[in-house]
Amino acid sequence: MSGVWPDWRGTAQFSAQAPGVTVLHESTELKVVLVALSPGQGLPVHPGPAASFHILDGEGVVVVDDEQIPVSAGATVVVPTGARRAVRAGTPLVFLGNLGDPGSEDQPG
Repeated sequence: MSGVWPDWRGTAQFSAQAPGVTVLHESTELKVVLVALSPGQGLPVHPGPAASFHILDGEGVVVVDDEQIPVSAGATVVVPTGARRAVRAGTPLVFLGNLGDPGSEDQPG
């Protein structure tokens, strides 16, 4: 199954209560999510499969193991399998996340 989203702005959903996560695609090989974070929100530090995070809008920090990487619109961060990662928003932030081997997300790391 394929999908087309002509403009992510109509798909991203911000919430004051929790990160807005929209699954755009999920298969055994690949999971693609669009994540909208309000200022101060973030995804907790966790290990996971190989992933890439492409920042579409806003500013924040991507954490990879012990490194904190400042990011803004246009930045892409690639994270290897098993690395601990997190994303934190300084401003309203939207990113596209691509996860390889999504079935391993909930496995101990």
